Amino acid sequence: MKILTRYISGNIIMVSFFALLALLSLFAFFDVLGEVSEVGHNGYTFRAALMVVAFKVPRHAFELMPLAVLIGTMVAMSLLSGTSEYAVMRASGLSLGQLARTLACIGLVFAAVTMLLGEYIAPLAEQAGERTRLQATNSAVAQDFHSGLWIKDDNHFINVGEMLPDNTLLGIRIYTYDKDLRLTDERYARRGLYQVNGSWQLEDVQRTRIFSNHTEVEHLKTQRWESILQPEILSTLLVVPERMSAAALSRYIEHLKTNKQSTTRYEIALWSKLFYPLACLTMALVALAFTPVSQRHASLGMRIFTGILIGLAFYFFNRLCGHLGLLYGWSPPLVTLAPTLIFLLGGGWFLIRQEKR
Repeated sequence: MKILTRYISGNIIMVSFFALLALLSLFAFFDVLGEVSEVGHNGYTFRAALMVVAFKVPRHAFELMPLAVLIGTMVAMSLLSGTSEYAVMRASGLSLGQLARTLACIGLVFAAVTMLLGEYIAPLAEQAGERTRLQATNSAVAQDFHSGLWIKDDNHFINVGEMLPDNTLLGIRIYTYDKDLRLTDERYARRGLYQVNGSWQLEDVQRTRIFSNHTEVEHLKTQRWESILQPEILSTLLVVPERMSAAALSRYIEHLKTNKQSTTRYEIALWSKLFYPLACLTMALVALAFTPVSQRHASLGMRIFTGILIGLAFYFFNRLCGHLGLLYGWSPPLVTLAPTLIFLLGGGWFLIRQEKR
């Protein structure tokens, strides 16, 4: 049994790796086509474009891993079926349950790799890619508002005009209110530099203190500023929630809750990040459900084509559930886990039907 397990696992892992490589090559080609149109604008070179595309590879690997597992498992098992090896294994005592457990273990291995990609490698690569683009074009981080970024920190409202790729802040305005929501202090700093001790050094500061009957204005060359606004939070400007790490999402959700802001989108992204790797296990079992014992039972090509369509259906259904959950305010854990459970139950049902035949 151990020999069969190693043989089956080796075939599936190898074919899944080549399937992932093929998918990544295809997506990288489309990314290059998308970046070429920007080459030559604002000093954006082809070399910088290739670097940006390379930094997108880990994110594509994270997103495509379940599909690669589905294709790899289905192709590997179908090749064994085509040479009658699968039929011999079943005839020699290998039950469908034993094979399902083997594929589940393989799926868990791929799930662990997917988790590693999604939590550590892909978010860092995504941020590096955005910083490379900004540095190559001498740009700042774009904001949703013409006035820049707005952040609430306890009784302070912070407005940042621009953020440079090295986390330097430009055009900082800090509005301070008392418990009765009266404006008591307003500061403007031309630039803010993050310090190793966790504070900010504001440069060229103009501070206006507002009293009940007068105001006081002072100019400071530099000023130390303590704020919840940290590079970890600012990094969310470079990466959309769906591409952030679970740890970064958790920190940002706590920040939003502290300031009584909506967290639904970030909670959905967080739970999706946690549950998505389990799709590798689901896809491995779904592939087994569509594996014929021999070529006489059905068209091999049609089964593979059907399986690939199922993988694409899972990908788009997963995204659809996330959007619907955000639109209607559904429970984030339920929304993100539902697609995996539905396809897992569907694959289990097909396996049971196959075993009863």
